[in-house]
Amino acid sequence: MPMSATHQPLTSPDEHVLTVQEALEPLFLALEQEAEVRMIAAAVKAGWPVEEAVAAIDELRRSELLAHPSTH
Repeated sequence: MPMSATHQPLTSPDEHVLTVQEALEPLFLALEQEAEVRMIAAAVKAGWPVEEAVAAIDELRRSELLAHPSTH
């Protein structure tokens, strides 16, 4: 099939329908959920009760947020 001499993109950069955040947020949330499920599973496999595993993960997140506060 011959190609046209004037190639035009389907959409211009000014016509983006989603922001980068809107495009990436579903993936970010899915990865975050998968990571939490894996951490809880690992803790339970190591003998921790689910409630303690969840509490430990929450504490890790809190300490990480305090150690690296957002500048935004």
